[in-house]
Amino acid sequence: MSLQKQAVITHANGLHARVAAMIVQKAYELEHKRQVRLFFRQPGGAAVPAVALMPLVALRVKQGDVLLVEAEGLAAEQAVSEMAAFVESDFPLADAGILSQVDTLLQGNAVTAGQIFVSMANGLIVTDVHDNITVFNPAAERIMGFAASAAIGRKAQEIIPGSRLHVVAQSRQAELGCRQRIGSLSIITNRTPLIADDVVYGAMAIFEDISALEAVIGELRAVKELKERLQLVLESVQDGICVANPDGCITYVNPAYVDLTGQSREQLIGQNVRALSPDGARSRVLSSGQAVLGAIAAKPDGATLIANVSPIIVDGEITGAVSVVKNVSEVPKLMHRLNQMAAKAEYLEQELRRTQKPGPAFRNFIGRSGKAREALAIAAKAADSGATVLIRGESGTGKELVAEGIHYAGKRSAGPFIRVNCAAIPENLLESELFGHEKGAFTGAIRQKPGKFSLADGGTIFLDEIGELSKSMQAKLLRVLQQREFSRVGGEAVIKVNVRIIAATSRNLEKMTRAEEFREDLYYRLNVIPIMLPPLRERLSDIPLLADYFLAKIGSQEGRPSQSLNGEALRGLMAYSWPGNVRELENVLERMVTLSEGGVLTAEDLPVHIRTAAEVSLRHSPAPDSGLQPPFTVETGELQSWSEYEKQIITLALRKYGSYNAAGKALGLTHKTVAAKAQKYGIEKVISWKKSSALGKSINTKSN
Repeated sequence: MSLQKQAVITHANGLHARVAAMIVQKAYELEHKRQVRLFFRQPGGAAVPAVALMPLVALRVKQGDVLLVEAEGLAAEQAVSEMAAFVESDFPLADAGILSQVDTLLQGNAVTAGQIFVSMANGLIVTDVHDNITVFNPAAERIMGFAASAAIGRKAQEIIPGSRLHVVAQSRQAELGCRQRIGSLSIITNRTPLIADDVVYGAMAIFEDISALEAVIGELRAVKELKERLQLVLESVQDGICVANPDGCITYVNPAYVDLTGQSREQLIGQNVRALSPDGARSRVLSSGQAVLGAIAAKPDGATLIANVSPIIVDGEITGAVSVVKNVSEVPKLMHRLNQMAAKAEYLEQELRRTQKPGPAFRNFIGRSGKAREALAIAAKAADSGATVLIRGESGTGKELVAEGIHYAGKRSAGPFIRVNCAAIPENLLESELFGHEKGAFTGAIRQKPGKFSLADGGTIFLDEIGELSKSMQAKLLRVLQQREFSRVGGEAVIKVNVRIIAATSRNLEKMTRAEEFREDLYYRLNVIPIMLPPLRERLSDIPLLADYFLAKIGSQEGRPSQSLNGEALRGLMAYSWPGNVRELENVLERMVTLSEGGVLTAEDLPVHIRTAAEVSLRHSPAPDSGLQPPFTVETGELQSWSEYEKQIITLALRKYGSYNAAGKALGLTHKTVAAKAQKYGIEKVISWKKSSALGKSINTKSN
């Protein structure tokens, strides 16, 4: 409950310091007696706690002034009445003349002290013996972040986090130079007990915001660190650096300059460049203020130096010059080394493309073989651009997964990804499906329908089996690729679209182009970034990964623990040619899981046609330790393609020698050529177990 009552001051001298002290004492008594909080307020002014002497004195209440008495609490009415009556009374005075002089002196000193507290740049907080705040100056308000009215009369411990004024008052020990943080500010504080006649009356804290000072100190430290770094850089660079003042005297040289000149630092410092070389580049720069670049000088030892000299200009005046000198005699050697490093970098880049992990957008494509990684590396680069992509590969190699990865790894990932299987839509409906139709365009067109290109606006459209399009649809698709516009079936309006096109096919478009079954201009429009996905038979090393993935997926779908393959079953899968690729592998594994009864899938669980093919393959395979023997069949008259022979030769060489360099020497080729061929055919380096064991044994023998 809150209540307010008006009181008219009748005392001749108003509320001077002594009277104010009597009122404060009365307020203390009433607050404890009635369990309320009392405030005084001048009309139109802010409320001040009735128990605070200095704010009450600072109101400068005179005789006849109106003072509002307010109270908060259950007994507010009684407390306000008693306080108002006390304030309106004419306080009894003894020896009025003397007391009047004392009152005048106290009033003057109180006002002066109040003005000092208000004007202080440092924060000031004073508490009484009960830890109640009695003084809270404007600087304290600014630093602490809240008004004096919210602090005065309250206990310091309640409103100031970590306050130690009560500790200082109890211990009678001052705490000086204490650093603390208040919000974003850095504060330095002195806390002192208030003691008179060996009696503690409270404590005070004087504190200062030193954030600006610390910022300056931080800047000075940063400048010092920058200077030290600059010095370290100058001392470490391989170019010679020489600094001269405006008179031409050398003031600094770095170690590289000392090495280039053959003189010591002591000999160089203090030399005058105008006297050493009056027409030299440094002298010209100091005279003209214009930089000189590419000045060439020949040393007696045959070395050729080239220098760039620049003026040091501060506030429009030349304050010196800096010369950077290089020994160009080393350039031919550096060029030779650069060429060697470039060749090595090109080779390592090719290796990196085969071994780097694809981005998270391609995580659904399972594969670590060389060809798979190469295809994903091209796809990841294609994702960064908006160019049209053509994905090639047999059915079941994962063309749609790669298309999805390109979309979600690119700038259009927030847009739609629309799939269209061109082979699954009848010819008479394909145009309507792609471009949409107007109401009444044909029988059954009862409403306007947007096509797939409209739905893909701002995103990507994936045109699978693009090779199945008729010649007329190819022409219409070419218009979209060239002009990014189309018209709906039965409509005349031209619709603009912003869409990226990713196409895929399992057919030989080059052969179709030669046979005039596929438009040549459309082929070149689609084939901006070609990506060739290898069939599963060319990346057999990925079969264990794919098998684990599909077995886990099938187990999750069936709600039971995933099964595993034993070694014989896995070898059987890897010996099969997989004409249906990854899709066929998934179907085979699902069949094996469904028909098997045990937790481990064996060779007996393989379908008959795979088991038969595996037995034939393993029967004709070389023994593990005998080395690969390519099945050349020239003697029998059964010729294979040149690429097949080349693949087998490279495989044999890498199997036998274990490195591109050694294999290249054996074949009479460079290691770069062998690496490129291995990358082309997806061949990985293999070190035989015997060689690895012998090498490990050799290392162990040496270490022992």
